[in-house]
Amino acid sequence: MADFENIMRRIITGDDADGQSLVIIDGPPSAASGDPNVGGLFEIWHDAASGPLDPKAHADLGPERSVLSPAAGNVKVRWFVIPPRPPGVPVEDLKAATRARFASFDAEDHLTDQSKHPAMHRTHSIDVICLLQGEVDLVLDNSRTRVTPGQIVIQRGTSHGWEAIGGPALLLAVLIDRPLS
Repeated sequence: MADFENIMRRIITGDDADGQSLVIIDGPPSAASGDPNVGGLFEIWHDAASGPLDPKAHADLGPERSVLSPAAGNVKVRWFVIPPRPPGVPVEDLKAATRARFASFDAEDHLTDQSKHPAMHRTHSIDVICLLQGEVDLVLDNSRTRVTPGQIVIQRGTSHGWEAIGGPALLLAVLIDRPLS
């Protein structure tokens, strides 16, 4: 069994009133949708992608609820865990469970062709995704690509899905809002 919960620690820095750097947040994800050792989304930060940066502002910008995509003009940082496909579950049941799961984080309309993969979806963002632990296949419309720890995928608004190989996989994602042309 994976022990991803002990890895998920947010350390957020800022400046004090004198401009000296310090840790302003040290703790778990700000929000979770799922179980860290089984599967789900685990929020770190959600902020404007441009504009002035104020290190003296100490507000926790970790989302209070998991939503798949960043808000317009924002960047979102999160961990996500992909479980392996459960053996013996009928495909239609898996598709229905996936639709319900995506609906729980406001993303049912992001699902695309579930005949290719139950969680095939498209986001309106550039996603920088690094596999931290485990092994996954990146499922695209016409191919699969194996990803191993330390490797990075730049997901550019295309239809895709993830499939864990052998056990749950932990990934880190930076999602940057970017409307599709």
